[in-house]
Amino acid sequence: MKAIGSNIIIDKIKEAPVSKTDGGLLLTESQRQDVRYKKAKIVNCGDLVNGIKEGDVIFYDKHAGHRVEIDNDVYYVIRLQDVVIVLWE
Repeated sequence: MKAIGSNIIIDKIKEAPVSKTDGGLLLTESQRQDVRYKKAKIVNCGDLVNGIKEGDVIFYDKHAGHRVEIDNDVYYVIRLQDVVIVLWE
């Protein structure tokens, strides 16, 4: 599969599944309001994407993109403008 233009195909990285509030309530990742960005690994970049490459780990806006299912694997497609951090290893 190949992304086109400024689109990026990502594979979300699961963070800690549960956190505990001060009151003792357990929250899943999707229920945490204080987390705005999510972590993902780049699967493929479009030809207009510069500065990141396949295999890089990024943080992106959690409201960005849409889900794509290919051969029973789930990927997400986001735009370059939704990437906020690239982690260097």
